[in-house]
Amino acid sequence: MAVEKFKTDFGPPKPMLPPVVEKNYGKWKYHEVVRCGVVKRVSETGDVVYVARFGSPRLLSIYTVRDLCDLADKYADGYIRWTSRNNIEYILTDEKKVDGLVEEMKKLGFPLGGTRDTTKGVYALSNIIHTQGWIHCHTPATDASGIVKAVMDELYEYFTEMKLPAICRISLACCGNMCGAVHASDLSMVGIHRKPPKILDDVVKRTCELPSTAAGCPTGAITIDVKKKTVRIDEAKCMACGNCYTICPGLPIFWPEDDGVAILVGGKVSDARHPPSLSKVVIPWIPNNPPRWPEVVNAVKKIFLAWAENARKHERMIEWIERIGWEKFFELADLDFTHHLIDDFRVGAYQYATYRSSTQFRW
Repeated sequence: MAVEKFKTDFGPPKPMLPPVVEKNYGKWKYHEVVRCGVVKRVSETGDVVYVARFGSPRLLSIYTVRDLCDLADKYADGYIRWTSRNNIEYILTDEKKVDGLVEEMKKLGFPLGGTRDTTKGVYALSNIIHTQGWIHCHTPATDASGIVKAVMDELYEYFTEMKLPAICRISLACCGNMCGAVHASDLSMVGIHRKPPKILDDVVKRTCELPSTAAGCPTGAITIDVKKKTVRIDEAKCMACGNCYTICPGLPIFWPEDDGVAILVGGKVSDARHPPSLSKVVIPWIPNNPPRWPEVVNAVKKIFLAWAENARKHERMIEWIERIGWEKFFELADLDFTHHLIDDFRVGAYQYATYRSSTQFRW
């Protein structure tokens, strides 16, 4: 009986893979980290490839992309890929070409790094995954690529060298809708709106469908003012998510004086050693201060270094925190504890949220 081949939705379709990868699909025997940023992969067939990883700012001009593609033609048989954390990877079949590629990428401003050698317990910081920010998003409370650039400039050495005790995933979402992975990252930054949207009555009358605008509010804070053909917002119910502005351009939610950034820690998706966990707020608000966001950068760096200098090998952020206790964490990270940080979430009748759902379940 013919057995249908298993199809996966991970990664590109096979016709888009480099020939050597397609040839050895599912046959890779082992890998070793040659140096930070370069991984040697050996197949059961005897084929060997060298994967070179470089950090990128994610937002690239077409001219930069053309330069990167030219290097792909020169060193990697015309193939190039971007990882989910916005790193650039070339897959080379000739080890002698690695140094040349690294030098040319260095001239373009792209550093080599971001890999880890788990067997030796040494890790490098991978790139920060982030959302659109002020460049593309229409509801951001902060920028994305600007803060990420400022943070990674401070943590640059940890990208180019494998000297961390464990994996550390850093992410940024420019508003509470969290298009980034901030809810489940070791260290996260989230844009925070602190005021409800403005109501531009004239714009609402001319451009907005009132029933759908009111229905789009997840907390029921918006009601329709039938006589004036506009809407009203109950500030006590509004959580400043900006969803209404997506539906109605007459409800902008931008407050330069009050928008800012919250810092979260302790999230992870991995099941290794500790079940997956959601991030927790440790700094409720820091003001926006472009172009370098010094307050945000300083806070992130303090938390990051407190973990990096005190965690054991392979110990993720939440594992370290739970070992030493939250009180000790706030002390080592030099953070103030406020009433905003008290976890008041209670499941109540929704018992499904208390079920053990990780792979670590035991009878």
